[in-house]
Amino acid sequence: MPMKEVVVITGASAGIGRALARRFARDGADIALLARGGIGLEAAAEEVTELGGRPLVIQVDVSDPDAVEAAARRIEEELGPIDIWINNAAVMLYGAVQDLSPAELRQVSDINYHGAVWGTMAALKRMRERGRGTIVQVGSGAAYRGIPWMSAYSAAKHALRAFSEALRAELIHDRIDVHLTQVHLSSINTPLYTWARNHLPRQAAPIPPIYEPELAAETIHWAAHARRREVFFGWTAIGASAINKLAPGLVDRFLARVGYEAQQTSEPVPPDHIDNLFGPVEGDVGTRGEFEARAQDRAPLVQLLARLGVGGLRVAALGVTLVALARAGKRD
Repeated sequence: MPMKEVVVITGASAGIGRALARRFARDGADIALLARGGIGLEAAAEEVTELGGRPLVIQVDVSDPDAVEAAARRIEEELGPIDIWINNAAVMLYGAVQDLSPAELRQVSDINYHGAVWGTMAALKRMRERGRGTIVQVGSGAAYRGIPWMSAYSAAKHALRAFSEALRAELIHDRIDVHLTQVHLSSINTPLYTWARNHLPRQAAPIPPIYEPELAAETIHWAAHARRREVFFGWTAIGASAINKLAPGLVDRFLARVGYEAQQTSEPVPPDHIDNLFGPVEGDVGTRGEFEARAQDRAPLVQLLARLGVGGLRVAALGVTLVALARAGKRD
């Protein structure tokens, strides 16, 4: 690993992106922090400086391709050639398909899918000329298995996975040594769920098992240097990568039976609930969400499997995933 890297992180104001900023700052990296919310970005920049990195704050909506391109141009002018670009920005939309509006569906795609595409294109435009660099797509187990009430999010992650596979083949054909990796995550305790646009009767919750964002950030940081095609973090992501190959119809019925309760708490959605689908929720919330009591802050086996690859362990992970879902479905 170079002594000093130029790293771009989208969605850097909170959650996984904020944890990533802290992790790369400990390397002494120059870090471009991209997000819509200014208050969280400024707080992230202070942390980067305190930890030994050099921050560059750029308030940008990744769904705007011109704004993303302008951000990339500014990053290289002020920090230098980009070494690593991490597409992490995401929003969440919960609800049955018939309850979702076209505008909501389009917005999820514009941020979760198109935002990553515009970031990839901006990074690749510069990396291709130099013949080096790494692009990291922060994916999800939902890229392999659509989840009820998460149709828009699942579709965007599916699309990003297909886009990345196609691009990887093009890079190989053109003999361009720009590495493209996808890190598929399980449920992470971030503000994503608190800020979700929610059409459910009760507050949204991540499907267990749940991990703290610092663990995800550590795996993404490793993947950015390891030159792996795909990395799977967490039992549900590992299981989902094989789930439809094994028994898609069975999983359809299983999720129809227990997947609904697993994605809700016992608390009703408050009437003054604010979401970040069409704009940022201003404030500094750091990395973690509201599920610390249920989230794991240590997962050595999961982290080891992410680095070793999963292979035949996917079948075992499927069993673990189904058991976790069943238990979650019984929760009040």
